[in-house]
Amino acid sequence: MVSRTVRRATASAAALLTLTAVPAHAATHESDTTRTSSTAALPAPDMAGLRAVLRTLTAQGAPGAIARIDDHGTVNTAAAGIDDRTTRRAIGNADRFRIGSITKSFSAVVLLQLADAHKLNLDASVDRYLPGLLPDKRITVRHVLSHRSGLYDYTNSMFANSVSGFEAVRDKVFTYRQLVQLSLKHARTNAPGAAYSYSNTNFVVAGMLIEKLTGHSVGTEYRDRVIKPLKLRDTFYVHPATKIPGRYAHGYLTPDRAGAQLVDATDQTVSWAQSAGAVISTTHDLNTFFSALLGGRLTSAAQLTQMERWTPVNSTTRYGLGLRRRDLSCGVSVYGHTGAVQGFYTYSFTSKDGRRSLTALANTSNNGTVLNTMARTLESAFCGKRTKAIQSTPLTGRGSYVTERNVAYEDIAPGVARD
Repeated sequence: MVSRTVRRATASAAALLTLTAVPAHAATHESDTTRTSSTAALPAPDMAGLRAVLRTLTAQGAPGAIARIDDHGTVNTAAAGIDDRTTRRAIGNADRFRIGSITKSFSAVVLLQLADAHKLNLDASVDRYLPGLLPDKRITVRHVLSHRSGLYDYTNSMFANSVSGFEAVRDKVFTYRQLVQLSLKHARTNAPGAAYSYSNTNFVVAGMLIEKLTGHSVGTEYRDRVIKPLKLRDTFYVHPATKIPGRYAHGYLTPDRAGAQLVDATDQTVSWAQSAGAVISTTHDLNTFFSALLGGRLTSAAQLTQMERWTPVNSTTRYGLGLRRRDLSCGVSVYGHTGAVQGFYTYSFTSKDGRRSLTALANTSNNGTVLNTMARTLESAFCGKRTKAIQSTPLTGRGSYVTERNVAYEDIAPGVARD
């Protein structure tokens, strides 16, 4: 366990799844009326509480856990446990890792920049840009980015069994169209725009839109529109390569069978996710990304407003366009995304003004207990010692198929509980 605090120079400071049906939530939009809009109103982070959460994660089955808070010029980091079960090397915030569904926010930013350039209309049919891809011309770009298309999530079937499902696709390379076709073999969950129902298929379609409208790969667009402008030195899209470059944390998939050995899932193509979940990054870079996004440095104010047209998911969670809002116990709302991919759980959120950001990682997945505990990192970072006690949430189901009744989380890949 290590923790440190760094004061930046003043100049630089200025500068996955259930076997039961996934409920669809009625698609009613909300404007953003959050109560806390500035870091000036936030209490100091509770670093002792955050360190305790990380220790709890390692006790619950994560080999290691890290967290970083960037707070208007001050950096706080914490770590517990190891990043490699073979070498026993300590995990640290310099480690790169797979960010899973946080990739969706990158994809949404690219498309909203294209909307700013008048190359994309959010309310146009996907069929305008990708003729014949989808069976219903009523499905719009906005429906896709807000998970209201009704397209079935193909990962429900792909990862019905966590380890065997993963091993079947670990080294496989899919085309976007192949993934969409896997979805279209199943009935849709709802009519276009009628309800919210989280589906990775939506952001596969988003990747196709990016490539059609720009003529470039999503990796090129991430690099040119987000990674290079923000100087994200540890953020990569390497698909279909299987290795994480440089220093990285190994990711460990928990098998469905109790007591079975963790599976090192670090090396994989992540081709089953691509524009829905294949980016690699660090706690520093993700904090920089969401701070820039909420601070208005990646899209116009008008497009950021579109991202923040919320559809309720449950009592504590709202979803916009590739962006999630979480309402915490102290009345603070935070903005970002969650990510899960085999071996990694990530939370990355920022304040309304983008001036305080937290990213936390546990290098395991398919562990419902760890998943629930991850939410407490937000409470420590944004509520400080004002955080209310979070009642432990019972999990139902077996193995990776857990349903969280009170803690809002849903995401990409096996072992992720749905709302």
